[in-house]
Amino acid sequence: MHNTILHDLGLIGYEEAWYLQKEMFNGAIQQKLNHVKPEQQLLLCEHPHVYTMGKSAQSTNLLLSESELKKQDIQVFDIERGGDITYHGPGQLVVYPIFDLEQLQLGVKQFVFNIEQCIINTLAKYGIVSERIHDRIGIWVDKDTQRERKIAAIGIKCSRHITMHGLALNVNTDLSLFEQIIPCGIQDREVTSMEKELGRKIPMDEIKKHLVNEFSTIFELNLISK
Repeated sequence: MHNTILHDLGLIGYEEAWYLQKEMFNGAIQQKLNHVKPEQQLLLCEHPHVYTMGKSAQSTNLLLSESELKKQDIQVFDIERGGDITYHGPGQLVVYPIFDLEQLQLGVKQFVFNIEQCIINTLAKYGIVSERIHDRIGIWVDKDTQRERKIAAIGIKCSRHITMHGLALNVNTDLSLFEQIIPCGIQDREVTSMEKELGRKIPMDEIKKHLVNEFSTIFELNLISK
C-alpha cells in the first residue's frame, strides 16, 4: 500500500487549486531529483464556473465573446494538461492525483486506464453503465448509439513520472454551461450528468466517498486525510 495524503478542498477557485497542484507537482519532481521518494497526493474539489483550454485546444471551440464571459462571471485559463476545452463548475467533482507513477509501478497508459476504471466502478454503484470509447478521451454512457454522451472528462500532465490535473465527473453539474463550448472539440455528442441520468441530485460527499474508495482499491493506496 502506498501512503497518500487526501485533501478535500471543497469549493475552491480554479487558479488557487492550479497553483497548489503546481507547487506539489514541482516539489515532488525536486524530491525525486534529490533521491527522495515523494508522497502521493489526492486532491478533491469543486470549482466556480471556469473553462480550461488544454494544449490541443482550438479557440473556436469557445463560443462566447470576452464580454459574454465577463457578464456570466466565467474565467478562462490556458493550462498544461493534454486535450481541448472543458468546463468546470459547482456540482462537478474534480479529482487531481499528484502521483509518482514510478513508485506505483505504472506507465501513463495504465494510469489513465485506472482512473477510467475508478469512474466506471463508481457510476456502476448507481446503476449507470459507462464505458471507454477508443480514440475518445473520457467516460461515456450509451456507447455506440446515437445517444452516446459524455459523463466524465480526463486530462493529465506527466513529467519525470509525476502527474497533475486529472478527472472531472459531472454529478449535479449545470449542463447548460457546456452549450457555450464544443467540449473536447467533439461537436456531435452531448454531455450528461449523474443527476440527469438518475433524475435526482446526488450528495457530493457520497460520491466523494465512493470515488475515493475506488482510488484506494485500484491504485492500492493507504489514504491519510489532511
